[in-house]
Amino acid sequence: MANFYQTKKPQASRAQHQLVTIERLDHQGAGIAYQNKKPIFVEGTLPSERVLVQMVEEKSKFSKAKLIKVEQASTQRIDAFCPHYQECGGCNLQHLSHDDQIAHKAQSLTQLMTKFAGKALKNSMENQGELPLAAPIIANDTGYRRRARISLMFDIKTQSLQFGFRQKSSKNIVNVTDCPVLEPQLNALLPSIKALLDTLEQPRKLGHVEVVFDGTNKAMLLRHTAALTAQEHQSLVDFAKHNALTLYLSPNQGELDCVVGEALVCQETGSKIAFLPNDFIQVNQNVNQAMVEQAVDWLGLTSQDRVLDLFSGLGNFSFSMAKQAEHVVGIEGVEAMVQRATENAKLNNIENVEFYQADLEQDLLQAPWAKKQFNKVLLDPARAGASGIIERIASLGAQAVVYVSCNPATLARDSQNLLNQGYELHKLGMLDMFPHTSHLESMALFIKTGKVKKNTTKKPVKFKL
Repeated sequence: MANFYQTKKPQASRAQHQLVTIERLDHQGAGIAYQNKKPIFVEGTLPSERVLVQMVEEKSKFSKAKLIKVEQASTQRIDAFCPHYQECGGCNLQHLSHDDQIAHKAQSLTQLMTKFAGKALKNSMENQGELPLAAPIIANDTGYRRRARISLMFDIKTQSLQFGFRQKSSKNIVNVTDCPVLEPQLNALLPSIKALLDTLEQPRKLGHVEVVFDGTNKAMLLRHTAALTAQEHQSLVDFAKHNALTLYLSPNQGELDCVVGEALVCQETGSKIAFLPNDFIQVNQNVNQAMVEQAVDWLGLTSQDRVLDLFSGLGNFSFSMAKQAEHVVGIEGVEAMVQRATENAKLNNIENVEFYQADLEQDLLQAPWAKKQFNKVLLDPARAGASGIIERIASLGAQAVVYVSCNPATLARDSQNLLNQGYELHKLGMLDMFPHTSHLESMALFIKTGKVKKNTTKKPVKFKL
């Protein structure tokens, strides 16, 4: 009798699972276990936990695994307060108490600065002792988001509109009409916005929805890829009027049409800052207010100071600094933001501030605004940091520098550059801008005290979280 080769059946998924012990958290909040000294990163786990995992990615120096089950839980583990937490990619630390999140982020900030700022920071600390970590800026950990982008997608199989946020590590959408970290007035609107969009005739042409709250007025922006019918347009207008919403429509990328409602204006920093719903503003109003106050305080501004505000945006820091300094110059890469910042200066009758557009990755020392010296500088760059302009800070005449960062790795990299220019790190603090997520906002104060140091680093330092 002939024997035929039969392929082996795949082993049950349980056979692919393995038990590991989590030893610590990385700077993104993922748990780390070790297998033959090789780190395994597991989202949703905590130190000391014994967990069942399934490998999803194997690299030569590390692996990633998916959490299947917590066999032995940490005493720090708590139940998530959001019913969508296990699927939604918006938050990743709700299984850890808010107080423990603060402690973890503060520790991560200290470790990253100590590790990546290198010998220059060690030399600076010899004059001061330990790394000077200030008290963190903290506010409410729920209902704090004053803006959110809601993803939309028409599901052909179910013939229904998906409405919510991206799934963890996926482009799929988790249907969400209740988000506990969203500002309550915006959160209350989600079910009715979903119901409204379900009535539109062509759901396939809908791109996304943005909701924004400026502290007084609510706004909704609808991105659509094809023309709305007259009935659809009227339905949206009626909805906006009924809910006291400012309605913006965006038929093309970047194009905005304010259909009905009041303009948006932030006022938490003591100045009126008008903005459009697609402009960058800090999502956490209370933390932003305290952050601006702390930055102004750390700079110790006087009426004789000339301040350079780099990556100035709409003037979030500029106007508060201008109220105490002799003169403020704001530099921003986006021309439209420069124009709105200039308009905001007029709105507030602030005459000792001016804004310019410039690519801060370029050599700008010959620019007209750079020919005058600035004794104080504030930087608030994007995640990529300030690699272009950071090398020029000392040549601008800055005696004090406040650096506001949304990425501790690039803050550490740029800090090394400042330290090599003769600055010392005097203060460092964490800002709880995004509770229940691994995002880490921070602020550092540098004071010019020494001479420029030679950079003895032979190879470029790589910064990884």
